Amino acid sequence: MRSWMPFVVLTVLSWGTYIPTLHKGQLALGNSGLHAFLMVGVAYLLVAILIPGTIIARAGTWHLFTSGGMALTLAAGALGAVGALGISFALVNGGRPTVVPPLVFAGAPVVSTFVAMAYNPPQNSPSLTFYLGIVMAAAGAGLVLANRPT
Repeated sequence: MRSWMPFVVLTVLSWGTYIPTLHKGQLALGNSGLHAFLMVGVAYLLVAILIPGTIIARAGTWHLFTSGGMALTLAAGALGAVGALGISFALVNGGRPTVVPPLVFAGAPVVSTFVAMAYNPPQNSPSLTFYLGIVMAAAGAGLVLANRPT
């Protein structure tokens, strides 16, 4: 197995359980998206700041922080937080945990691919199969939504 694949599996499992768990937590917090999102922020503080901060401090690699790198990664973090806030508000405003994930997880990879192509333009134009894959992602989300458990 490739060395990066376990991290992909970790992300699939954690993000795959994120929305249903967030919805359950929101319901337990009186259906408050803001209260739930605050708890997501606390979790980010614990996982995304304390763990790497401790590792970086022990390694003494503070010098790797550059203004450009910090600006881009702060922007990425803000985009992630805005996305999490969007999911939280979608659930509070009637989105179901069986509807929101297929839309998010079919649409986000397509957007991500186009943004990655804008940041790193490919040498060749995407093939017709690439665009067929986009159509298939939309069709897959449609099939999941049309046949979701009720």
